[in-house]
Amino acid sequence: MANENLGDAKKAKNDEFYTQYDDINKEINAYLEYDEDVFRGKTVLLPCDDPEWSNFTKFFAQNFNRLGLKKLISTSYAIGSKPQELNLQPTLFEMDSPQFDTKKAVQNGRIFVLDRDTNKDGVINFDDITWSYLEGDGDFRSVEVTKLRDEADIVVTNPPFSLFREFVDWLFGGNTKFLIIGNMNAVTYKEIFVLIQKNLMWLGVTRTGVGFMWFEVNDGSPIKSGQKVIDGKRFQTIGNSAWFTNIDHQRLHEPLILNSEEDNIRFGPPGIKGVGYKKYDNYDAIEVPKVDAIPSDFNGVMGVPITFLGKHNPNQFDILGSDAYDETPPTKKYVNKVKVVNGERMRSNTGTMGCVIRRETFGDGTYFDVGYPVQAVYKRIFIRHRKSGK
Repeated sequence: MANENLGDAKKAKNDEFYTQYDDINKEINAYLEYDEDVFRGKTVLLPCDDPEWSNFTKFFAQNFNRLGLKKLISTSYAIGSKPQELNLQPTLFEMDSPQFDTKKAVQNGRIFVLDRDTNKDGVINFDDITWSYLEGDGDFRSVEVTKLRDEADIVVTNPPFSLFREFVDWLFGGNTKFLIIGNMNAVTYKEIFVLIQKNLMWLGVTRTGVGFMWFEVNDGSPIKSGQKVIDGKRFQTIGNSAWFTNIDHQRLHEPLILNSEEDNIRFGPPGIKGVGYKKYDNYDAIEVPKVDAIPSDFNGVMGVPITFLGKHNPNQFDILGSDAYDETPPTKKYVNKVKVVNGERMRSNTGTMGCVIRRETFGDGTYFDVGYPVQAVYKRIFIRHRKSGK
């Protein structure tokens, strides 16, 4: 259901998913525990944000002094650029302002700035935010928002899920730190994986999973099974949500505690216990179905689930590639495949070739061609212990 929701969001460009305050608070505090000055003296930009609804703006405005911020900037998309079915209207906050412009309220984005105690009450907080209309619709790719990116030290936001690749590319067009939310499956995108492989970005502190984060949705958003209502507000989970960042944190330096190959064969999970690690037929690596089953003393290449990236320590492992796209070490892909489900053959939609399934399979979800396993349904990342690769 989570992946269905994400697919629908991409198809309809319905990207109005609001992050909950507690999820932001938990993630940000983890960086402060590692470096209490990580935000001190910094300008923070929150693009793709709706400050009147967004918990990102609320969090940073309420904690402006505690974080030691220099400046906080939020930008929002124009109402007219969002799906019509959401039936969005200008808020009373905007309409009651002397700056309110009926035409601009629909066609222009807005910019919110917090950098001083405007009401002279001795505290810099949400009440001191000033705002004005942007020249354009607030698209992060616009010249004016890009200039704000170049002014900022750190960008924090939940960008449109349908534009995640473009947003990351936009971030790297500048020279800024960032902390953003995306779908865990984004690690299999060619553009994203290369950045992770080069240690230019990594996963954040709090970990992922279906139902890990619940996002508030507008009343006009499609009603889906699996949504929940809390205090009259509707929420839904969006796949395996994950934080992506290039800001240092403690979990990035925590090594995985692993057992030896011998111990895993003796006491490990099903598929390895009493059997051992299977090798790919067309790539010199062993299949490791679970992250905690990575052998501590294997010096060769290992294929591991993408969830490994949530526990990756760059000082412990080298990431060699992925089978997610052809430019990295892949397991060979065939046009004609047969899938094993409950030990039975199932023809794929891509061909009609019959297969002889070997008894020693990798289990359900493994594709075979002429009796040989060639590609797992779930993506694999190829790694090697750093000590053996240097």
